Amino acid sequence: MNIIIAGAGKVGFNLARTLSPSHSVTVIDRNAEALQRLQESLDILPINGDIEDPQTYRKLIDREADLFIAVTDIDEANLISTLIADDRIAVERKFIRLKNEFFAKSSIREKLGITEAIFPLQLTSETIRSLFAYPRANNVKSFVYTDFKLISVRVTGRKEAAPLGLENAAVVGIEREREFWIPTEPDPLIEPGDLVYLFGDEKEIRRLCPELETEAPEAIERCVIFGAGELGISIARKLLEEGKEVKLVDRDIRQCEIADEALEGEVMTLSCVYGTASLFEEEGLAHADVVISATSDDEYNIIKCLEAKERGVRKVVAVNNEMEYYNLMHRLGIVVVRGPKMSAFHTIIEKIHSSRVVTERKYCGGKGALFLRKIFPGSHLIGETIKPMRGKEGVMLLWIRETAMHPFTEPVPVEEGDVLAAFAVEEEADSVESWLNGL
Repeated sequence: MNIIIAGAGKVGFNLARTLSPSHSVTVIDRNAEALQRLQESLDILPINGDIEDPQTYRKLIDREADLFIAVTDIDEANLISTLIADDRIAVERKFIRLKNEFFAKSSIREKLGITEAIFPLQLTSETIRSLFAYPRANNVKSFVYTDFKLISVRVTGRKEAAPLGLENAAVVGIEREREFWIPTEPDPLIEPGDLVYLFGDEKEIRRLCPELETEAPEAIERCVIFGAGELGISIARKLLEEGKEVKLVDRDIRQCEIADEALEGEVMTLSCVYGTASLFEEEGLAHADVVISATSDDEYNIIKCLEAKERGVRKVVAVNNEMEYYNLMHRLGIVVVRGPKMSAFHTIIEKIHSSRVVTERKYCGGKGALFLRKIFPGSHLIGETIKPMRGKEGVMLLWIRETAMHPFTEPVPVEEGDVLAAFAVEEEADSVESWLNGL
């Protein structure tokens, strides 16, 4: 594909790095140094200029692009760039990153012909809110084609290795220390301390969670958020909608004032300019059911979570902004949630790789990929018998029919409404995607 990326920041850089090996990538940014760094390590076409200036696109006039992606930090710049790209370039699809949730509810996306609008703040805060329905889970993912969920749980309630005794669910990933793999069977031996990825019937996984994870609280009502910036405010709003008690803490007094005004005084905002040690006792932060550290500084997020654990808080959540801190957070027993920039990157990659036939979702920090293919009315596969993919390690195939799930290890006659689920380690994701699309 011919792909144009407007913005060479962290999201734009990661997109270019991921896409450039197999696609023709052009990156536009006014920061010449950022473009130079990109060009030194990646095979891209750099264009130095303001993405809001039509003259910047003069080299691309009358060219065709399969995809235009606007991912700067400024909503207005991203919106204007999509308009200019439409006028100057023949663009098939347009993806845009936006912060203001107003645009999610308006008709602007349709009016501008935007294919996909990604709201990273909303994605991160919604991910955190989903944990409140599953207090013992590390992460929860829902899907379009099935009611089954993908839920990760840290095993703290078992002392010996044993299978889980699953019914209508499967273990589709295990992270043990620094290693992640997809087991060869749906119900393998699970060891204490494993982070287990379970896919299947929600009721079955809910039944297992209290048995597997015994350290997390049974319910979450009292919440503390470190970081009163845009993300902290967005998370606080989601938790208020759930009727939770929320306290918001920040080192910047002015930011506390901004948050208090934005949340209309419904949240207690606390300044920790002189440190947080006294606040844990004086303001009762140690009695919280969950502490969420949602700043843009991963090291600070780790420290706040560890402080909370030392004071007896049973569930701690850290927003992860830099991939290199992901494994460390896991090893420290911290629940990890993608930060806005990582959410934007992963969501865009998932949408690029998804089609009308096959959808893709990443899990375990991108180490695993889940592909879903639904058999729609009129599909050429209905009535045919298809064979499973063979000879691939790190791949698990499941067949979903109505509300039941089965291992896909033998040929299956296809019926309308069936869903094929394929789980693959990162190294096998491309081959699995190709196989599914080629059925």
